[in-house]
Amino acid sequence: MFHKKIKLVQIFLLSILCSPILAEWNTRDYVRREHSLTKPYQGSGMTVPYWDFLGSTIVTTNYVRLTPDLQSKSGALWNTVPCNTRNWEVQIQFKVHGRGKDLFGDGFAIWYVRDRMQTGPVFGSRDYFSGLAIILDTYSNHNGAHNHQHPYISAMINNGTLHYDHDRDGTHTQLSGCEAKFRNFNHDTHISIIYKDDTLIVSTDLEGKNAWKECLKVENVLLPTGYYFGASATTGDLSDNHDIISIKFYELDLLDTQVRDEDRSNIIPSAASFEAPRERIEDAKPSMSGFKTFLYMMFIAIIVIVLVVLGIMWYQKRQEHSRKRLY
Repeated sequence: MFHKKIKLVQIFLLSILCSPILAEWNTRDYVRREHSLTKPYQGSGMTVPYWDFLGSTIVTTNYVRLTPDLQSKSGALWNTVPCNTRNWEVQIQFKVHGRGKDLFGDGFAIWYVRDRMQTGPVFGSRDYFSGLAIILDTYSNHNGAHNHQHPYISAMINNGTLHYDHDRDGTHTQLSGCEAKFRNFNHDTHISIIYKDDTLIVSTDLEGKNAWKECLKVENVLLPTGYYFGASATTGDLSDNHDIISIKFYELDLLDTQVRDEDRSNIIPSAASFEAPRERIEDAKPSMSGFKTFLYMMFIAIIVIVLVVLGIMWYQKRQEHSRKRLY
């Protein structure tokens, strides 16, 4: 009898000790290895399981560098396994850094799209894509009707028919966004992308406080299953190192209101709050500087003076000619 009591106490204590562990696991739900990228990266030889690489991408022991801090570079990494999970979270540890203090670029993008391994002008990947892009833009063209600073994080949903307008920093097709100073930190920087119950939430941890800060939240976003995750970056006349340190994918539980066996593979990407691209309006020509204005006014004044002098000379000659006729 005494031994039975000891056993019951042991079971009770074990359940108490295990409960926090289970609670912590449930907050992360289920880690899916086939959509994750963690150190050490190398598999057999120079390959990395479940991931392919494009362009200037290099794999080191500490990071996957999409672009070096050099001009005109482009690189990408793409998951080889399509995502068939309806509710998910992707957490990416990254680092954007370089020698530039005031001028740097261009940035990188995180993708959940139908077509993988596609190169193009949108931060190293294709335009007119089908799916979701989370864009971390470090360089502003100073164009378009926006008043935010850079670096800037934005979300774009595309059904394959929309153009990402670099000249307007993508503001005409974005769902939402936020300013985010994520360059040149000594500590780790993270971004979280949650897609759950047709709601998209993007959060950041840029200050090393192990706490998420919400960047944007958009409801009524429709994304199909069967698309691919990826990340790509590009540099132009300006440059940066764009490093991916880890990608962790979590499968989130279905809600009670969600149908478990619903086929979502043929959904066309869309968002209820999405607005069609506005008509492109060219920026107003910048006003002239004070010195240019002074030169312009002086030029006009000289022309006026010359015309006045010529007019006076013509009038005097005419008067002279009239007097000669009278005599």
